[in-house]
Amino acid sequence: MALDTTIALMNLSVFQRNNLVLSEVTLSINKGEFVYLIGKTGTGKSSLLKTLYADLPVTEGDAEVVGYNLRNIRRRDVPFLRRKLGIVFQDFQLLSDRSVNDNLLFVLKATGWDDKNAIQERIKDVLDKVGLGTKGFKMPHQLSGGEQQRVSIARALLNDPELILADEPTGNLDPETSEGIMALLFDISRSGRAVLMATHNYALMEKFPSRTLKCEMGKVLSAEDNTDHPVGVQ
Repeated sequence: MALDTTIALMNLSVFQRNNLVLSEVTLSINKGEFVYLIGKTGTGKSSLLKTLYADLPVTEGDAEVVGYNLRNIRRRDVPFLRRKLGIVFQDFQLLSDRSVNDNLLFVLKATGWDDKNAIQERIKDVLDKVGLGTKGFKMPHQLSGGEQQRVSIARALLNDPELILADEPTGNLDPETSEGIMALLFDISRSGRAVLMATHNYALMEKFPSRTLKCEMGKVLSAEDNTDHPVGVQ
């Protein structure tokens, strides 16, 4: 895998249990690239993302993600792979019984952080990055949907990942809030991280054009490239 390549797939087959969902998937995504993943419901977008974060095993073809070979990754190495990934879901998946700060603290402790000062500094840093520097004491239910999604993006950034996988991150948000989330994700890609985002929102894609992959009839195809300018160039 080339030094600037974050995802490299070669003739990959994606299975859900024993069902073949996608076959002969060959693609690469580089550092700092923002890539959309589109396709109708049930065409394999979420299954592909799950394969990339080792929730589904690779049994046919080759897949390298952030330097890990997913064909022969050992179970004990999966947590280390996931530390180099940030995963953002449609439904936020915040812990409702604790504050924003404590949601982030939970992840840092679970991933081996134990220096209190470093933890506080990291939480402040990621909340500032997503525009929520003053909201750390709030409970998730006290935040709007857009703010909750910003918290989940902050959580995805905690371990300084090389790759963000976003599965319908604007699916539960109104158009204006969605645009704010998109601007934030594009900023993240400009900082050198790759972002792969599954979406159905074609209006947003027109406003934020970038390279697009399409799941269709068991394949992942390069959709008509509607990029006005490469991501990473403002």
